[in-house]
Amino acid sequence: MRVPLDITGKMLPTDERIRAGFIGCGSHSFRNIYPTFQFAGVNLVSTCDLDADKAAAYAEQFAAERSYCDYREMLEKEQLDAVFVVTNYEADGSPRFMRIAQECMKAGVHVWTEKPPSASVAEVQKTMRVSRETGKFVLVGFKKMFFPAVEKAFEIARKPEFGAINTIYARYPQRLPSEEEKRDRACGAMIGFLDHLVHPMSVLHYIAGKVRMLQYRRSAGGGGFVTLEFDSGATGIIHFAHGISGTSPLERLEVIGTGANVFVDNGVKLTYHRPGGRGPGGYGSTPNFIGPDESAPIVWEPEFSLGQLYNKGLFLLGYYGEVKYFADCVRTKTPPAKAGLDDVLEITKVYEAFLQPEGELVVVNA
Repeated sequence: MRVPLDITGKMLPTDERIRAGFIGCGSHSFRNIYPTFQFAGVNLVSTCDLDADKAAAYAEQFAAERSYCDYREMLEKEQLDAVFVVTNYEADGSPRFMRIAQECMKAGVHVWTEKPPSASVAEVQKTMRVSRETGKFVLVGFKKMFFPAVEKAFEIARKPEFGAINTIYARYPQRLPSEEEKRDRACGAMIGFLDHLVHPMSVLHYIAGKVRMLQYRRSAGGGGFVTLEFDSGATGIIHFAHGISGTSPLERLEVIGTGANVFVDNGVKLTYHRPGGRGPGGYGSTPNFIGPDESAPIVWEPEFSLGQLYNKGLFLLGYYGEVKYFADCVRTKTPPAKAGLDDVLEITKVYEAFLQPEGELVVVNA
């Protein structure tokens, strides 16, 4: 029997890890999901892939006990608490995740799936019904909800001193499909859009809540903007910055409250401009731009000198956070408060709204 280790590599007296199977043995999961298990309290019991040799190789690499090429057989034979699912798309361009998740929940296990969860609100609603009927839950890998910098921005935006969210902005270098491309859900442009829309949208949904309506405009080159109105009364924008340089940081997030704002650059640098002002005196009579220390901006960013956990990509980019949170939910039998099916439903509604013609004002939640 393998001795469990904690996040520092020390041996633990008892094994409280969840027992998990894994469906899918691909490059993304190899780099970003399997490696989190040693830190997140997951005991990998079995792997599964259509390629039996690859499933066996992943089992050996990540110390799983057995491998399969049929996940139904794995569900039947193994005593699992949960299953991780990282697969690709159906021939029609729809993700496989919700269909597989439904089968797994009916087999008695909780499910973590990679994004994008679905291209269909109806499919998500069916998965929600299965979840209620089985008492099992699904958490989707909306990794940006688990970026340490984004989690801190969420916390700041709920401070009384920050005030109600007024506006929110996200930049993400995604190309918007043309009207012709939207007619073919299986084309590369539509799969790419579905795959990446969830990144900025999951962050805006996490911080600002449900979208009431939206409208988008697309440039001839494929970039564009979508304006969003939230149930809270806040408004927001996603800048689809297609065409930026490959040397440029990809993302920026800014949340503006009432006399305060916070932004996250490049996913890792957080700057909080607390309520306050510059130096003494009024307009035209302030000789010093530096204000009091107690209202000075707060800046957090990682250092990359030390061999720490926090400056590894698995931790900075939310992979550890999303897996650890799921494992904790399974262990405590607590449905997830974020990145669960309620969030999946709202984000999928936004995707379906983009299927309407450019320039149309689309009601997402009446």
